[in-house]
Amino acid sequence: MILEVCCGNIESVKGAIEGGADRIELCRDLELDGLTPHREMIREAVRLCRPAGVVVHVLIRSREGHFVYTDAEVAEMAGEIRMAVAEGVDGVVVGALTADGDIDLDACRQWVEAVGPTDGHRCRNITFHRAFDVCRHPLEAMEQIAEVGCNRILTSGQQPTAEAGIPLLRQMVDKAHELSATMGRPFTILCGAGVTPENAAHILKATGATEIHGSLRTGLVSDAEKIRTVKTACR
Repeated sequence: MILEVCCGNIESVKGAIEGGADRIELCRDLELDGLTPHREMIREAVRLCRPAGVVVHVLIRSREGHFVYTDAEVAEMAGEIRMAVAEGVDGVVVGALTADGDIDLDACRQWVEAVGPTDGHRCRNITFHRAFDVCRHPLEAMEQIAEVGCNRILTSGQQPTAEAGIPLLRQMVDKAHELSATMGRPFTILCGAGVTPENAAHILKATGATEIHGSLRTGLVSDAEKIRTVKTACR
């Protein structure tokens, strides 16, 4: 089981490390559902996480609101990806839709290209974020996301919480196994939204997923004790 903790500040990063998180998703402005963190924040998170063996993924989102982006916004986020990669992150988290609610493949291709080659390069993870939860035709969209070069989808199964989304998440996990076999590389489902110490193990068992995502905060800071409780419950 891999536990990813969403961290909106450096104190949360410290809490995630203390609690034993496997990976963090670093962002800022969680009240806006998360935006791209500043270079200094990324640098400090990498500095703290690297000795602890905690993987650092960075959310790339230039503004709040919907996931239909202009060409200029796509280019801006490609620049943010290159900045994050230069700071030594292990992965990036992206997502874009067309006005019709389909996956914006052109935007995704630009962002995958901005990550750069994987051979000899630390940044090998590209997660498609919860823009997926408002896309059309989710199982077809999974195939497109995999083909464009992403290797993970963060999703609540198109429901307000991952627990409510268990039926679709179960289908997605099964399809992810098929895609992994077809492509010859791992493709995974990361269950997130409304994850608590009380329901995390149930979500994983009911879906067959092996990765789960939550902020697990007390106030504005990720709570090390809540993180430890989830890790213990999901073993």
